[in-house]
Amino acid sequence: MVIPRREELQEEDKQCPLDQTDLSVNNLTVNAEFFLLGFKNGQHSTILLFCLLLAVYCGTICGNLLIITLVSTSKSLHTPMYFFISQLSISDILLASDIVPDTLHILLNNGGTTTFTGCITQFYFFCVCEIFECFLLTVMSYDRYVAICNPLHYNSTMTSDRCVVLAAMCWVLSLSITLMYCITISMLTFCGPNIIDHFFCDFVPLLENSCSGTYTIELEVFIMCFPILFIPLAVIVSSYINIIATILRFQSNVNRQKAFSTCSAHLFVVSIFFSTLLSVYLFPKGEQTLNVSKILSLLYTILTPLVNPIIYSLRNKDIKNSVQEIIRFVLGYNDILPSR
Repeated sequence: MVIPRREELQEEDKQCPLDQTDLSVNNLTVNAEFFLLGFKNGQHSTILLFCLLLAVYCGTICGNLLIITLVSTSKSLHTPMYFFISQLSISDILLASDIVPDTLHILLNNGGTTTFTGCITQFYFFCVCEIFECFLLTVMSYDRYVAICNPLHYNSTMTSDRCVVLAAMCWVLSLSITLMYCITISMLTFCGPNIIDHFFCDFVPLLENSCSGTYTIELEVFIMCFPILFIPLAVIVSSYINIIATILRFQSNVNRQKAFSTCSAHLFVVSIFFSTLLSVYLFPKGEQTLNVSKILSLLYTILTPLVNPIIYSLRNKDIKNSVQEIIRFVLGYNDILPSR
């Protein structure tokens, strides 16, 4: 992220002089409206994209609700790993519900208008989910590290109370950090016309539409990137280096395959999430990369919440057995079909 020089900020302030005592100027931000352009496609492409996003949204809600239901009802899934997966599913449902309905409305109307309050609200829940996932994936990597590298101390280390505390800390930190961002953004002034060439209210388009200096918030975000992105990523990488080193020392091939299978799903989710997130927010922007940025944003805001439950349950025997138990219970086949 590029932080503007002080001289540039002074030049911006000259172009849009503001009198803080003038109530009409102070109301510019409160009464501001934003027009989201969405995707510039033809009619047939728009209909196809609308149907695709609607199907993805329905699959996301159903898949993540299934994970939450299974973890809540099946005793065999009352473990730290599945508890954290259920927390990830809650975050994915919140993220998809925050982004997809408005995106569908924008597609149907070739754009959409939202108020400043609505834009900030969408941005708030979006940031909460993304920051929470950063922290939660870090906690999940630590859980896998303890399970594989220190299996004898796993039950005493990852107790149910400690798991609840770790998940609660992830939620509290994400809510608090995002609130700080939104308060700083609300202090900016938007003189209009506020046109956002995106399908949701993201951080960069909001700053581009501001007619006041953005040095403070960009410096704030740059500093907070370390505890939000780089430190969690460093913890995850170091955890998996130790995990892989430990697995390679296993003498049994069966134990190696079992250990790799328990970590491969989480590692795949981490790779998709952090690679797309870093690509959007750290790589330089330009007119030629605008469409690419939208596609990458689609990946981590809409597609990832759908893929997460699929990845965690596709080759997971515990999830499959729990689904079979629920099917037997619903159909009344408990006395007919043998239990596992």
